[in-house]
Amino acid sequence: MLGQWVAACASDALEQEEAFRFDHEGRTFVIVRSPEGEYFAIDGHCSHEKVHLAGGIVDGHIIECPKHFGAFDYRSGEARRLPACIDLRSYDVKVESGMVFIRL
Repeated sequence: MLGQWVAACASDALEQEEAFRFDHEGRTFVIVRSPEGEYFAIDGHCSHEKVHLAGGIVDGHIIECPKHFGAFDYRSGEARRLPACIDLRSYDVKVESGMVFIRL
């Protein structure tokens, strides 16, 4: 359902500049904890070749695809480096009672 909050992981499951794979009802997401300690969620596959982003490097506010090194700003889903050229969808995130929730 659109607008439904779904528990994705414990907030202490991620260190700063770390990505976490979250699968829900046949869809894949990546949750990232920023250097400032904020949490963000975007679609989990690179828009270039559908490689999962959770295996990529997080540096600052960028997550890099582990296959061809395309890059995305995980705060907005914006494609930032080729070969990735299609933006990813971003999702609202909240933290409550030690859990990270994303709104789908």
